[in-house]
Formats: sequence, structure tokens, C-alpha cells
Amino acid sequence: MRRVTDGVVLALALSALAAPRAVVAQIDYRNLDDDRPTRVEDAYPVERFAFEFLVPYAFERERSGTAIHASILELAYGLLPNAHVGFKAPLAATRQAGMTDWGLSGLKAFALYNFNTEGALLPALSLRADAVVPVGSLGGDETQLAVKALATRSWGRARLHLNGAVRLTPDAAAAVVEALERWWAGAALDRTFFRQSVLLVGEVTMGRAIAAAALEVNGGLGLRWQWRPTTVFDVGIARRLKRNVGPDYALTLGISSAFAIAALMPNDLGR
Repeated sequence: MRRVTDGVVLALALSALAAPRAVVAQIDYRNLDDDRPTRVEDAYPVERFAFEFLVPYAFERERSGTAIHASILELAYGLLPNAHVGFKAPLAATRQAGMTDWGLSGLKAFALYNFNTEGALLPALSLRADAVVPVGSLGGDETQLAVKALATRSWGRARLHLNGAVRLTPDAAAAVVEALERWWAGAALDRTFFRQSVLLVGEVTMGRAIAAAALEVNGGLGLRWQWRPTTVFDVGIARRLKRNVGPDYALTLGISSAFAIAALMPNDLGR
């Protein structure tokens, strides 16, 4: 949930005071989280004191014939007015030559800081840090760290997003899913439709998994639909744009829910 209006924040605060356990707030369906529904994300953090819980399913078929199924549970929290933190728990299964391996594909922690709100001259600008710990049978061998720069510029119902990331740690056996690449960059363009309840997005990304790997270039399309004020569905597809490098196709489906917990909110928020 990103940058809601002061009126919505006030409504959230008043609801928090009345609710004994948890409350919900309006979610912005224009959110672009990483891999939800495309890899490129926008530069806006989760709203302060809000939680965002994401339950996705992803499938990828590689050119080698390997099939990967994954469910990457994610929880993010708006720690500050312009920053959020969160973690991911990726569960994955790989199938190749009639054999299936499954398990936890590491644990990922992340933090995003938005140091510039979009204005007349500059776009919204953010920095993000990711850490992947090798937990589980599919979690790789080494702890990996990466940093990412993000920018978002709006023109009415259309927005342009630019992402660029680099891994700070050496190449090592990587997690099956949610691995941190040596470097990658991407651009995405989105637009809202149907009375501002549906978002369509297209992207192009490129990068290398390790320093010696071939350059991978992929294209993707995604859709986000705000079903309820606090619930959003998304679907995305992607495919390699180079003949011999990248997935034959990849599919993501997901649902996200925004909520707040009254006990974690300051008592004077609504004043």
C-alpha cells in the first residue's frame, strides 16, 4: 500500500482506536512489488504502520526442461513514513528427468527507503537492500547481499519505472528461487484502466546470474485488479527474448492483503 491520502490515514487511525485487534486500510492497486506481477517494482514504500501480506504462486519452465513451482510468502511493514522492511519465505519444487526436489529456498530479508518523492523535476527515487540466507534444501550455499536503485515517473494514468541491482557478494551456488543475480536492470511502463481499478504493465529486463553467465533478456506482461479496498489480485507472464538464454515461459498468480494492527499504532495518530 503506497502513499494514501491524509483522509485515508485519518480513517485508518479512527478505525484502529475502535477495533480491539486489527484494522484494514485502503490499498493502492497501483503498487508494483518485485515479481508481482512483473519483476520491475515501483519506488514507493508501504504506508507507515501498515502491513502488506502477499501470497503468490509462480511457475517457470526452463529451456533445459526443468520445471520450477514456487510459493514465495511475503510480509512487509511500513516502519517509517518513507521506508518499509520485510521478509520472504520461498517454498519451491523442481522437477527434472522425472525427479522432484522440494523444500525451502532460503530466507530473504529486505528494506526499502524512499529518499525523494516525485516532483516537477525529479521522479520518485528509492534504494533497496536484500539479503538471502541459505536456509533449506534449495537455499544455496552462501549468504548473499544486493542493493537496488529504483525510480518512478508518472504522467497521468501512465507511469515509467526503472530498476537496477547489483550483488555485493561473490558468486556461489544460488537458491533455486529468489536468488540474487550478479546484476540486472529493467524498465516497465504501466497504465490504469476501467475506472482506475485495473493496472496493466509491460517490462523488459536484462542481467547475468553470475559474472561468466550469458546475458539474459526477458519480456513480461502483468495485470493487477483491485477486488476489494484491501485486496488485490495479480497475474503475470514472462518469456526470454534471446533464443537460447532465459525461461521458455514463466507465470505468476497472486493475492495481496493490506491491514494494520491497532496495538502497533501510536495513540495520537488520529489527532
